[in-house]
Amino acid sequence: MINQVSFSLPAYSRGYHIITDQVMRQLPALPKQGLLHLFIQHTSAALTINENADPDVRIDFESIFNHIVPENLPFLQHTLEGPDDMPAHIKAAMMGASVTIPITNHELNLGTWQGIYLCEFRNRGGQRRLVATIYS
Repeated sequence: MINQVSFSLPAYSRGYHIITDQVMRQLPALPKQGLLHLFIQHTSAALTINENADPDVRIDFESIFNHIVPENLPFLQHTLEGPDDMPAHIKAAMMGASVTIPITNHELNLGTWQGIYLCEFRNRGGQRRLVATIYS
């Protein structure tokens, strides 16, 4: 069986945000076993799974990705939406638009220190739409 729900997250500041609890509040009851596929419908934000305990990890992610893909590169062509836009597209392509998580005993089977991240790459990205598909 497949169950699908779409929902929006509120606007977040630029950075990496743990959204596991917000995602869970939007989902119907999870099956005993299955998969959750979570997809973000945007090209300047991403999803990933990583450390959910130490907030320094999220700060370091922001620092490293800004170092790898800085703003105001003189050769960029797509600049009409501001200096953070094209770097946001590149970062989103590097991180990815979806995550898939196993479901075991009606719960997401994340590791002890894992959480779902919204990677917001825009200074003012606005609300982000997600599609959650549950396979059982």
